[in-house]
Order: sequence, then C-alpha cells, then structure tokens
Amino acid sequence: MQNKPYHVKAYGKLQDIFNPVCFDAKEWVKLAKDAGMKYINLTSRHHDGFSNWNTKYSDWNIMNTPYGKDLVKQLADECHRQGIKLVLYYSLIDWYRTDYAHTTGRTGKGTGRTEQGDWNDYIQFMKNQLTELLTNYGEIAGIWFDGEWDQLPRENEEGYSHENSKVDWHFPEIYDLIHTLQPNCMIANNSHLQALPGEDYQIFERDLPSENTAGYSANQSVDNALPLETCQTINRSWGYRLSDTTYKSTTELIHFLVRAAGYNANLLLNVGPMATGQIDDESAKRLREMGQWLSVHGETIYGTQGGHIKPQPWGAITQKGNKRYVHILAKQDDILTIPFPDNIESAKWLNVNADLKWTQDENTNDVTFTLDSPLDPVNSIIEVTVK
Repeated sequence: MQNKPYHVKAYGKLQDIFNPVCFDAKEWVKLAKDAGMKYINLTSRHHDGFSNWNTKYSDWNIMNTPYGKDLVKQLADECHRQGIKLVLYYSLIDWYRTDYAHTTGRTGKGTGRTEQGDWNDYIQFMKNQLTELLTNYGEIAGIWFDGEWDQLPRENEEGYSHENSKVDWHFPEIYDLIHTLQPNCMIANNSHLQALPGEDYQIFERDLPSENTAGYSANQSVDNALPLETCQTINRSWGYRLSDTTYKSTTELIHFLVRAAGYNANLLLNVGPMATGQIDDESAKRLREMGQWLSVHGETIYGTQGGHIKPQPWGAITQKGNKRYVHILAKQDDILTIPFPDNIESAKWLNVNADLKWTQDENTNDVTFTLDSPLDPVNSIIEVTVK
C-alpha cells in the first residue's frame, strides 16, 4: 500500500479475496515451540489498518473477508492450550483511515486520502481496539507498538527525540489503559528512540543493541534498566515476498541469536506467512534447525544474561549463576585471551571433543584459551565455572 502505492479504494478490494484457508493455529504454535521460541508476537493490525480479529470498531477486518474467522482468537486459544506466551503487534500508523494524521505522517502519502479527520477520534479508536484485544482473548503477554517514527524526522537524522513528534500520541493514557486491563501485560514501542515511562522493555529493529548497521538506531541508546529485544528477519522482508530468496542460513541466524543473548537481549525472529495462512518451507526449515540446536545448547542461551564484555568479532559471552559460556563463532587465532573479573574454578568444552587448555593470569585475571582442536562448524562453546 505504501511502496506501490495503492489507493485506499483499490487496496480495499483485497478484503473480498483474502482467504487464508490453510491457517492452522496448532501448526503455527507447534512450529514456534519446535524452533525453541518462548513467545509469539502476532500482527493484530499493521500499517494498512486491517484488523485480524472480530473488532466492532472497524468494518475493515478479517470477519468481512471470505475467510471470516478471528485469527487472533484462534492463535490466542492455541497459545493458551500449548503454554506459550502471546504478544500482539499493533500499528500506531493507519494508511486507511482519514482520522489518522496522514498530512503530517512520512508514509501513506499515495493512498488517496484528502479529508483529515479528528485526531482525538483516532486515539479513541485505538483505545477501543486495545480494550477489545485485552478483554476478549485471555492473557496477553505484551502489546508491541510500531509506527511512532512516522511522525518524526527520518531515522538516520541524529539529534531528535519523542518531543519532536508532530502529534500527541497520548501514550500515558494508552499505557495506563493497558496496564489497568492487564497489569502483567508488557508494553514495548518500536519508536527507534529511548523508552518512555510505562514501557516495559526496549526494542531494537534489525540490529543488536548499541549497533546501528540498519540505520534505525541513530537516536537510540541502550536502557540497561529494561529488558531488551532485537527483531530480525529470516530473509530481507517482514511480509511474505515471493521474489525474496535471500534467506539467511541457519548458522547466521544462530549467530545472531547468540550475539543478541551476549548483548542481554531476546531475539524476535520474524516470519512472513503466505496468503494461504501457511509458513513457507524455507522459513520453517530454518526454524526447526534452530530449535534442534537449542535443544542441545539451550542452557547457554535461555535464562542467561549478557556477558561481562560485549560481543566481539570472535563471538560472545552469556552467563547464568556461576557459569560463563564463551561462544566462539569465528575463530581468529589459535589463542584467545579474554579479560575476566572472576577467578576461574574450571573450564571445559561443551561441544568440542578435546581437552581444553587454558591459563589465568594471576595479576590481570585475563584468561587465555588455546584453540588448537578442530572446532564446531556453528558455535564452539566453552563452559567456565567461576569461584
């Protein structure tokens, strides 16, 4: 709708043909669990404004398609049955409605809207929809907002903040509403800026915390007081795109997961389902392979915190209790020296069939590992026990 762009009236015709007949909530949740995931983040409503649930506040929703079934309810019910948390992505942008501030927004300029409705009506519309989502679908683990950036300068322009927004998003009211309806529901805002009061974790888009390779984080530094999450795609696209065959390898995805954990962040790995409601085979294959790796090495990722040094070109460190896990992702030399704040009691390979040679300098506490054995092709892990 944005990139073509499609006019609202033309795009609206899709409602008459959208029919994801192969959608199977049980299959989706099973795949997520097979991948080692602990929560699912479903797009309840994206920038085109289309609602994937039975909302009474807009006719532009999935109940008025040939499919005619509530996707959010199906997935919520299955997540509750299988014991996996459900987060709901909710777009702040709307390329369809006229009461969204499209005249000041950066996107949605080509959708043919000429009337400008009342912004306060739009805020109330979002509150009404969020109330539905947090009232009718059982426990929701989080609301994941996206789109504040539409009313801000471009991401790669440094030196601006939330105060530069061209509209008042009424975030305090919206956040209070969410926490009132479900006190345990976590709030995140993919603003590409610092977290606001009321937000429970901080998001980094297509990048690891403190990095800006994707160009979205010029005005975003790490808030160490909050849990962190980085979101990334399996290929290059968020939605399903038939022409996008640039899939990251399973090894690349595992490395990104490990580095995210080394930065003290969760990884939200995106899947763009096909219009049939199915997840494509290439994505599913990589998800299952990641799950196989995690079924063996998950202790080095789940429940850990980032290491005492940030990820390095050679790899990353995660830690839990008195264990430090040194993940060697790219061997650079036969010797690896790492500063350690603690005295080491023992160190061993977890997945390399060899005795580990190591020494710790009594004066500096630096630890030197000898890497003269054939290493694991994906990730060679050293388990260090500190005193």
